[in-house]
Amino acid sequence: MPERREDEADRTDRPGADGALPSVREILALDAVSEGVPEVLVGEAALDARVRWVHVSDSAGVARLLDGGELLLSTGSGWPTEPDELRQFIGGLVAAGVSGLVLELGTHYRYVPAVVHRSAAEHGLALIALHREVKFVGLTQAVHRRIISEQTAALHARDEVRERFTVLTLRGAPADYIVQQLAQTLDASIVLENLAHEVVAAELPPQVEEEVLAGWQLRSRDAHRRAARGAAGGVDDWLIVPVEARGIRWGHLVALPGPAHPAGRVGVLEQGAIALALGRLADGDDDAWARVARQRLVDHLLGGRFAAAGGAVARLEATGLPVHGADLYGVVVTGRAADGDADAAARTLGGRALDGRPARHGSPASARVVLLSLPAGTGFDDDAARAFALSLAGVGDAGPTARSATDAAGVAVSIGAVARDLDGLLVSVQEASDLARTPVPRQARGPVVRRSHDRPLVRLVTALRDDHRLQELGESMLAPLIEHDLSRGGDLLDVLGAMLAHPGNRTAAAQASHLSRSVFYQRLALIGDLLGADLDDGETLAALHLALLVRRSGAR
Repeated sequence: MPERREDEADRTDRPGADGALPSVREILALDAVSEGVPEVLVGEAALDARVRWVHVSDSAGVARLLDGGELLLSTGSGWPTEPDELRQFIGGLVAAGVSGLVLELGTHYRYVPAVVHRSAAEHGLALIALHREVKFVGLTQAVHRRIISEQTAALHARDEVRERFTVLTLRGAPADYIVQQLAQTLDASIVLENLAHEVVAAELPPQVEEEVLAGWQLRSRDAHRRAARGAAGGVDDWLIVPVEARGIRWGHLVALPGPAHPAGRVGVLEQGAIALALGRLADGDDDAWARVARQRLVDHLLGGRFAAAGGAVARLEATGLPVHGADLYGVVVTGRAADGDADAAARTLGGRALDGRPARHGSPASARVVLLSLPAGTGFDDDAARAFALSLAGVGDAGPTARSATDAAGVAVSIGAVARDLDGLLVSVQEASDLARTPVPRQARGPVVRRSHDRPLVRLVTALRDDHRLQELGESMLAPLIEHDLSRGGDLLDVLGAMLAHPGNRTAAAQASHLSRSVFYQRLALIGDLLGADLDDGETLAALHLALLVRRSGAR
């Protein structure tokens, strides 16, 4: 659920807008500066301070003219002569926020006064000596040219980023695509999480998927706690930006460490957060985030589009689906009205669920594929399965989409074997998908529960589905029927399937085929003639049943 916020209680740690400014270290590398043979005397750690401008002055009262972020160039000719006054002079520069002090030797000082050296060291101020005379005008021009050039580049970069994500917003780009664009823009791993610290979408290299997502929720909570306390960078220098609008917060964007960006890493991340927030406002109460994320994850998982099992398991658990130490089931729900919240239905059983509609993976087009995780040892009997299916069908009193139990007629829940790991879960899903291809009896009332362990032939076909010999058997036996149906738009395969689904009851088979008995018998006679087989022979029927299951399991 989104979180409504009336104030800005917890700002994330964010750097200022000076990310495009050059550092003292970068300025010292310029040709105009290197001609003076610069030597860093103290403040090595301060060389990464950003330089907003270069100021040239020998005045002892220059501190009052500074705004902070300047690199001060001086010959020291107007500096105080007393040690205490020199010490106060350096302290005044630090208080004014100078980025560094560059002293040219030879014009006034032959060496840096010891008190200046000690004071700079005490304050952590970068103190640089120039051993050769340089033109301060040329030096300031070079530095200012660099500053202006980088600021101009930063402005262009910000405009480009703003335009890119504005276009995505206007196009209604889904959350996972916005996350993908953020990852490409920042050249870093990006994670979108909800308020429960569950991963909604993540874009990261496959080789680091397991490392990044393992234990995500605990690490994310720790990062947020540290950010709330003001600890820079949270965990491992994560950047965290809230996704919120109109006082409602839906989640956070997290950027893992990556290279600097001309527009500023936080600035880019904030543009992505704005696009996501506007998308959520446009969606209203529709949780498009979760739906798109589930769809993409289930589709990729069942399609085998993951590099390593460990990374896939880490992603599943980061999304909120326990895998380790859980009873896992592949479930396919078919029929009308299968549009309820699978995760909410699973929670009533004490578990979690991830669902989608990947019709390309062997399930009927209307199928709802569910990855169900229950605590180890939790019973999932037929009553629980029916309740689960009814919840998915929206049957009951749960809101305006609730339907009567009669609307659940024709709904079937197919359940694969219980699994303990990812490989077993994928097999369980395939078993459920194969079961789901069996038509639901027309006279069935309420949800029909089918389990793979009750259909040993289906489990056999699932286990041997990639064996080319089994595929050849199916094709060779059914070839005449396949060719007939393709050339004449026939229904002989469906008629054969109805007959095999109702052995010994031709009346029920005719009803399942939506044909009269006389027409049904005509179809059977044609099938027997085309196959040159006796449809009353048990062995022939068993072989045809196996061949039809192989064909259906291989259909996409």
